[in-house]
Amino acid sequence: MEVVASLPSRLPLAEVGPAARRIEELGFDAVHVPETIHDPFTVSALVATSTTRLVVRTSMVVAFPRSPMLTAYAAWDLAQLSGGRFQLGIASQVRGNVVGRFSTPWTDPVAQLGDYIGALRAIFACFQDGGPLDHVGSHYRFTRLQPYFNPGPMEHPAPAIWTGGVNRGMTLLAGRLADGFVSHPTSSHPRMLRTATLPVLDEGAVAGGRNGRPKVVAGPQPLMAATEGELAAVRDRRRSELAFLYSTPAYRRQLEVFGLEDLGATLSSMAAREDWADLPSHLTDAVIDTLLPQGTYDEIPAVLASWYAGVCDGLVLAVPEPGAADQAFAGMVARCREIPPSRPD
Repeated sequence: MEVVASLPSRLPLAEVGPAARRIEELGFDAVHVPETIHDPFTVSALVATSTTRLVVRTSMVVAFPRSPMLTAYAAWDLAQLSGGRFQLGIASQVRGNVVGRFSTPWTDPVAQLGDYIGALRAIFACFQDGGPLDHVGSHYRFTRLQPYFNPGPMEHPAPAIWTGGVNRGMTLLAGRLADGFVSHPTSSHPRMLRTATLPVLDEGAVAGGRNGRPKVVAGPQPLMAATEGELAAVRDRRRSELAFLYSTPAYRRQLEVFGLEDLGATLSSMAAREDWADLPSHLTDAVIDTLLPQGTYDEIPAVLASWYAGVCDGLVLAVPEPGAADQAFAGMVARCREIPPSRPD
């Protein structure tokens, strides 16, 4: 099982290198680089130059405000800089951000992202093999790349392309076109994966004439700590975050799978009234026990194995603050790597 760390989104750039080195030392296989307040390609470059074996994967670059050509240049540079360790995760984001925050038109996001991936692959092929660039799709048209502007081939394969999503359309698209799929935390319970995500990825793979679905990384956000007392404190801190997350209507499908539709409606109604103070009280311990795996560093590998063995190919685990428990945490990561994935490499 690939064990993945997620780089903190608000980490100052000066701290990226030391944080990445610690993630590598703790035994993680890959690190996810988000796009929130920093340029993800800049952060990825800092991670790549501070590590030697970590897979560096953006999760996720906001696609539509960037021309596929600009994204392809950045990904190509990072693949060469990292010695082939860079992987490109791209996503549509939501309409409000694309239109209001990036001032970019919003049309048909599933079709546009599919065409974006097609354009990237055509550009990568032109970089690697030369020849004319000729991609004419539903949203993008690339027919010109003079040798002066072509970075040329590299000794590594073109970067793998990953996507994510919570709805059927984006999941079908991933099954048809993506090399990998990152499941949203609110869709990462094994029951959700088995009933809603994996079958749709398989359906997309068949539609795309592919031999098997893309790799799947789940983000279950397990509650973990070195001791039982610390675990209880982690649970209390996470209650507010989870309540806010599940108040978003698009993220309530996992609640529905467990018959918790009324809870989702209550949380959304409270959020609409901006009743933030009482929101966490509705995420009871019983609900949290249903939705999230949890345990001490000694317990959690067996818990995660019972939930995810044979279900997915990777798991995202939170990195704790540096401290005396680093050795125990590294041992936990090593044991999690032994969980059988859905398909052996």
